[in-house]
Amino acid sequence: MIEVRRYQSDDASVWNDFVAKSRNATFLLDRRYMDYHANRFTDHSLLFFSDDVLLALLPANAEGDILFSHGGLTYGGLVVSDKFRIGDTLDVFAAMRKYLLLESFERVIYKPIPWFYHRQPSEEDLYALFRYGARVAGRDVATLTDLKSPLPMTTLRRRQARKALGNGIAVERTSDFGSFWKILDDNLMQRYGVHPVHTLEEITLLASRFDNIRLFEARLGGETVGGVVIYLCGEVAHVQYISANETGKRLGAIDLIFCNLMEELKTCCRYLDFGKSTEQFGHFLNKGLIFQKEGFGGRAACYDTYEWTL
Repeated sequence: MIEVRRYQSDDASVWNDFVAKSRNATFLLDRRYMDYHANRFTDHSLLFFSDDVLLALLPANAEGDILFSHGGLTYGGLVVSDKFRIGDTLDVFAAMRKYLLLESFERVIYKPIPWFYHRQPSEEDLYALFRYGARVAGRDVATLTDLKSPLPMTTLRRRQARKALGNGIAVERTSDFGSFWKILDDNLMQRYGVHPVHTLEEITLLASRFDNIRLFEARLGGETVGGVVIYLCGEVAHVQYISANETGKRLGAIDLIFCNLMEELKTCCRYLDFGKSTEQFGHFLNKGLIFQKEGFGGRAACYDTYEWTL
């Protein structure tokens, strides 16, 4: 018999301990990360127990009669332990459906954790979604480079990196996000009329909590001309933000950062995830953006979104 409990703030330590020991979660599902924007979402995360033993977690928020897993994160989905098996998953989904109906939910928007973030294979939830008639509502395309066996970089990307190096650009890791954040914010506002997902204060706070969040800047004569923010998630380095000013773009600053990063990261990571190049649940592909990412030897990996009508 599966018992479903709604997350309460007193559960934070239990939640975080389970996430740390799970076979498929990343630090994004730690409450110290999730709750930085708690005021923007109505949290409705779930814990699943059997005989008072915690089996699984579901990071989630509610909007009306829809449960999102998770609306404020790149992915959500069921977080499970090494002992969790396919039969347990079907039992959890059955209990979840019963609970959600009693709570007057009608639909679930479910973003599973992509396979390349799993410490061990963990796609039991995809089978359960199929069994319960969920449909793929979105398929975003990211670009993934296998750092242990990369495809060759294009001539253009190598040439740009050499140009940056020849013009005296140096790459440094820094904990001061201020200069880069101004470049990032200016570019996003000029091109899309939006600000970064995180404010400067938020990303600074999160980086102080998690050493997994790292900023690498390209500097020319002491001036920041570009940067890349990566999230280290086990064997995956995820690119969270990329931006350069006009000088950085002209001189190939981002290309040099990635050339350096790929060499450095291959000692600790299997994959470099350049992130999504799609919008509107995958219906629009930014061809220019993905062309740049594929130039570093990356190829397509998908982030799916499921819609489950209860």
